[in-house]
Formats: sequence, C-alpha cells, structure tokens
Amino acid sequence: MSSALPQIFDRPLIARHLARRPADVDDFVTASVLVDLEDRLATVSRGFEQALIMGPDASRLPETATSAIGPFTFTRASTLLPFGDTPPLDPEALALPRDDYDLIVSLFDLQVVNDVPGMLARIRAHLRPDGLFLAAALGGDSLTELRQAFLAADAMVSGGAYARVAPFIPLADAGGLLQRAGFALPVADAETTTVRYGSALALMRELKALGASNPLADRPNRLATRSLITAAAAAYESEAADADSRVRATMQIVWLAGWAPHDNQQKPLRRGSATVSLKDVLGASDAAD
Repeated sequence: MSSALPQIFDRPLIARHLARRPADVDDFVTASVLVDLEDRLATVSRGFEQALIMGPDASRLPETATSAIGPFTFTRASTLLPFGDTPPLDPEALALPRDDYDLIVSLFDLQVVNDVPGMLARIRAHLRPDGLFLAAALGGDSLTELRQAFLAADAMVSGGAYARVAPFIPLADAGGLLQRAGFALPVADAETTTVRYGSALALMRELKALGASNPLADRPNRLATRSLITAAAAAYESEAADADSRVRATMQIVWLAGWAPHDNQQKPLRRGSATVSLKDVLGASDAAD
C-alpha cells in the first residue's frame, strides 16, 4: 500500500511570506544566482528553441539568456506566486505546456518541494531527448549557524528542540537525486559564500524581509517569544562572531545539471571491456611498488 507523501513544507505559507516582501528588498542571493546562471549557460555549445525557466516568483526571472551559440528567449513560469493572470504551477504534480523543451531551468524550487525525486522525474519527462536541465537550490550548509543557535536557544528557554530552519539539499545527495530521476550525465557542484551582518538580529530581519521565515509544516504553533529570539541571538554571536563583532552566515548554492537520455550521448564503458591494463599504463616497476 502506498502512503501519503510527508508534507515537510507549508507552501501556502511560503507564498504568503513572498507576497509580503517589500518591493525594494535587496535579494542579493537571487541576484548572485542569476549571474551564475548566465556564466553557466554561456559555456553550453548549443542553441535553445524551447527554453523554460521557473521559480517561486517568475517576475524576478530573466526573459532572455545567451548560450555559446547565441541569445534565446525563456518562457517564464511561477511555482508559488501568480504570474500575471496565470496561477502558479504545482511542482508536486508538475504539468508544463510542452513535453519537448530543450532547456528547463529551475531556481529555488527544489528547496521547498516535498517530493524532490518526483519533481525531477516530471521535469525530465517534459524534456526532449538530449534536453538540458539546470537547477539551483539552497544547499545543506546554508544558515547552519542560525540552525544551531535556535537549537541551543530552544533547549535553554523551553527545554526542547524545534525545527525553525528548513532542511536544505546536501551536495552529496544532489547527483544521486538526478540519477534516480533518470537524468543522464548528472553533475552537481556548490558555491559557498560567507556573508557578514552587523548582528544576528540583522540577519533574522533580512530573512523575514526576503520572505524566508520558517517554511516548515511541522513548526511550533506559536510565534517565537522575545526571550527565545534574544537567546538565539546570544547563542549565534557567541559562536559565529568575528573580532569586529560582526557575525558570519553561510550561504551555499547547490547547482544540478543533467540531460534527458539520448542514444548519441557518451556512455560509460562496460565493466571488463578495457583493452589496456593499468600495469601497462603505470609501468611494471611502478605498479609493483
């Protein structure tokens, strides 16, 4: 018998948080990812006729990009907020307008979806053979300082531990997720940055302004008290403050890339099919040492 998929994220709550963002908020994380996306696409030696880019808020996604062959146009799609007159896509049951995209880009979707392998498999099903998939998501090392600070504060204030910072995708698991979804030639890498803030409270205020408050379905059913916030800030600053009293925050972006399978793609050699021995390559004396 199949069981219901665990609901890790409260997606309607995340959408409400994003909808309340001030128009002038400095979303430096998204800006950095978009620059990185430009650099990655610029190395791909092919053109794209049917390219789709999706993310929680499509209004913040680019309409055009450039590969090594030349410029192309994206179809944009939202997965949390409405985009114009179009309601957001449901990544848990993803149904895109086409099944022959030659490029699909997903930015910040995978970190707030309950069924990551299922979403990846549905994306692959919408790609034409040898179509490219690129994704960026917050990685497992992100906000580790804040997570530990709240665990310490909860233990001190309430005698328990509560999930207050979302789990993120570990880099070590990213390639396996692509393989499980049926992608060929999977690649995963990470960009890790240390951001410094005037205080732990300044970091918390920025996360709230970015709509990145606690997104978990199994979160405490009451707001964090002033005593908890004070204790978390003190714990944070005791562990992650520099000599100038500013605090460090780790931001990690995990990038995933994979291709829809195609007969012309490079294949790994069959086990036992090598025609040159390691001994011949290294030399008899070296191999014996």
